[in-house]
Amino acid sequence: MLSTCAIRMEERKTHFGFQTIDETQKQGMVGGVFSSVASSYDLMNDAMSLGIHRLWKNRFVDMLDPRGGIRCLDVAGGTGDIALRLLDHARTKHLDRETHVTILDINAQMLVEGQKRVKESMYWNTPQVKFQLGNAEALDEVMPVPERKNPVASTRRQPILPPLVSEPIESASVDLYTIAFGIRNCTHIDRVIAEAFRVLKPGGIFACLEFGKVSIPLLAHMYKQYSFQVIPPLGELLVGDRDSYQYLVESIERFPTQAEFARMVAEAGFLLPGTAEASSMGLPPLVGRGAWENLTLGVATIWTGTYALCMMCSQAGIKPFA
Repeated sequence: MLSTCAIRMEERKTHFGFQTIDETQKQGMVGGVFSSVASSYDLMNDAMSLGIHRLWKNRFVDMLDPRGGIRCLDVAGGTGDIALRLLDHARTKHLDRETHVTILDINAQMLVEGQKRVKESMYWNTPQVKFQLGNAEALDEVMPVPERKNPVASTRRQPILPPLVSEPIESASVDLYTIAFGIRNCTHIDRVIAEAFRVLKPGGIFACLEFGKVSIPLLAHMYKQYSFQVIPPLGELLVGDRDSYQYLVESIERFPTQAEFARMVAEAGFLLPGTAEASSMGLPPLVGRGAWENLTLGVATIWTGTYALCMMCSQAGIKPFA
């Protein structure tokens, strides 16, 4: 039997890819990875997925169908990839220019890349988008904002940008919570989901797009070989950074299975689409195949959950994006 001291030591350990590290180290180590890849993040996403990540993200946003002036929180939003899709979808499909997205990330350099991208869009300097530093595991806390010096003159590569902010996210203040390819990098996934539950309004939606597990054994083996034999050397070739992409493929391997992650979402209090309880409350099956939807044979997966306090929500007419 382990002593109390040994148990506490075990509880303080987590993983960084295939390494076992102290929990206090992970945030800084992950931050180092994303600071390293921030400027080349989109290039490497295209190279690693052969451009398919764009189709995954399009499906993710189309399925959620944001509209009606809702308030969205895009966590680990980094370069603004999902946020711009949310705003574009609301505008082009529903003529909606009221929907608002807060792009939140723990990494300031990733947010700066997002600011650069959004500055080239129609949403810049409008109430529809906001950039914010924050920790997905503690959205009620404020982070220190690093100082950033603007260039003397604004250029496309080095534009003049407003300073970042960090503010608490209030409970029951968000209609749609999205996190795409970010939750596997967090130290405590359960705390991230719990925070999502806290900040969502009744009837709000939690939506996660993340790498899944390929269920066909032969294809799973081929995908694993590609991940470990091709992606790290590709990172070295294109951006001179093998180690960061070695971590990224290891973090994919360590992420829970589709069923395990769905169970975590349910344990946080969310109703999973397709369940009898969700159907009885009149909640729509946001994902066509039950608690999750596999994309490209499970290489990526979408999970959703609805925050419904009780049957009273349905009786009061509280429905997602009504």
